[in-house]
Amino acid sequence: MTSFLLRYATFFGVAIAFVLSLLLPQNNIFTPIVSIILGILTLLGLLDAIQTKHAVLRNFPLLGRVRYFFEMIRPEIRQYLLEGDDEEVPFSRDARAIVYQRAKNVEDKRPFGTKKRVYESGYQWLTHSIRPVKIEDKDFRVSVGGPDCTQPYNLSLYNISAMSFGALSANAILALNNGARMGGFAHDTGEGGISRYHREGGGDLIYEIGTGYFGCRDDEGQFSPDQFAKTASSDQVKMIEIKLSQGAKPGQGGVLPAAKITPEIAEARHIPMGVDCVSPSSHSAFGTPIEMMRFIAQLRDLSGGKPVGFKLCIGHRREFMCIVRAMLKTGITPDFIVIDGKEGGTGAAPLEFANHMGMPLVEGLTFAHNTLRGVGLRDKIRLGASGKLVQAFDIARALALGADWVNSARGFMFAVGCIQAQACHTNHCPTGVATQDKMLQRALNPVDKATRVANFHRNTLKALADMTGAAGLSHPGQFLPHHLMMREKAGDMVTGHEVYPYLPEGFLLREEEDNQGYLKRWRRSSAESFYPFDDGI
Repeated sequence: MTSFLLRYATFFGVAIAFVLSLLLPQNNIFTPIVSIILGILTLLGLLDAIQTKHAVLRNFPLLGRVRYFFEMIRPEIRQYLLEGDDEEVPFSRDARAIVYQRAKNVEDKRPFGTKKRVYESGYQWLTHSIRPVKIEDKDFRVSVGGPDCTQPYNLSLYNISAMSFGALSANAILALNNGARMGGFAHDTGEGGISRYHREGGGDLIYEIGTGYFGCRDDEGQFSPDQFAKTASSDQVKMIEIKLSQGAKPGQGGVLPAAKITPEIAEARHIPMGVDCVSPSSHSAFGTPIEMMRFIAQLRDLSGGKPVGFKLCIGHRREFMCIVRAMLKTGITPDFIVIDGKEGGTGAAPLEFANHMGMPLVEGLTFAHNTLRGVGLRDKIRLGASGKLVQAFDIARALALGADWVNSARGFMFAVGCIQAQACHTNHCPTGVATQDKMLQRALNPVDKATRVANFHRNTLKALADMTGAAGLSHPGQFLPHHLMMREKAGDMVTGHEVYPYLPEGFLLREEEDNQGYLKRWRRSSAESFYPFDDGI
């Protein structure tokens, strides 16, 4: 109730002032004018409180209009009043603007050319062709499912990345999943399990299994084959993803305090009420690379042959090679691997972890791609990528560097109304996206926001098609490193192939020396253990 009163304080104050103004003696010209102004503001506040299109206005009647006022004035003024310098904001305002425009189906073109600092070191661009190609079919897809998969899935090139119910509100999950169903793309559940809101939406799901085994655990928190088979049998579940680590806080588990566990969260996670919910920092279902491969085979069998893979942020490169060695030794391969960049977001992470733990996406993706090429497995395993992939250029770059598809959390959060208030961990998200406060999340209209989610997906793939055609290609999967250019310093530009080359197929099996240290780490890797033979990583 206190939170409600604070959020409505401006509206209540104006309404009270309006009533008091009517009680004042009307013996001068100013009193009626003040009453009219206060009356108009009171009516505006009332309309803000009952409308369902703008979450900020519904949660903050009248006060929320200050935000929209700044949006009407010139962008450079808005930048300094609301956002500060580029280096101080959590994400590019251009990217946010693009998401909002595409989600609302409005024109996303800008006057006066590029807003990027094109003459600075590090600037990147795609090469284009004198003979562009017009692409009619923009529903780009990739088939996921290796030789042991009996239910391959035709996955969109752009999907919703892992965000759990509990971290996100019920209405946000509803909006995302309904949008995925409308647009024909997939929604990763996050490690929090499949909630009633995922099921109500009816969209395709990638069921993520974390160290807590939510939705497939026994009373002691260990993996339960029977529970997993029951959960994975749903027609909505199209793929199963084992989460080893995430980019924002790799190597960390977590605790959901008992006080924050609602009956709906307990239902989704299969956990009891009144007890802290612990997510360990590592898996208990396997402890070695070979055991991990056997676990993957077990999940594939229990799910009826659905695609099974894993997600990780690359840490010790040798450990990833240990997993690859286990694939060769057991003959068991995952159907897919998702590489999560350390730039990926989360509701809350220690600052040192967010800034300095884990490998960025470009380097992690390149390493995984070349390691799989080095042992001849790249054609059998699909590679996904996630980590701040919001614009069509981000997707094209990831595809050029080895990805088969990409996932985005941030972009789709913007589409459902996130304004980056950075209050996710406080339960006070002003737009109702990342909160379990019923009064706050009621402002997020899942029907309206589902349409925006579908719009954003469709318009982003349209932009990707336009960039692909401009490069003279007929499908985004044809992007290669040489289509990517970057400036190292003034007057010195290099191609992506020079910086992130595709290494030869089978070079690790042939033990060919390379200048990037792949073979040195490969020789130290083991299928039997993640522990190193020496101190190198």
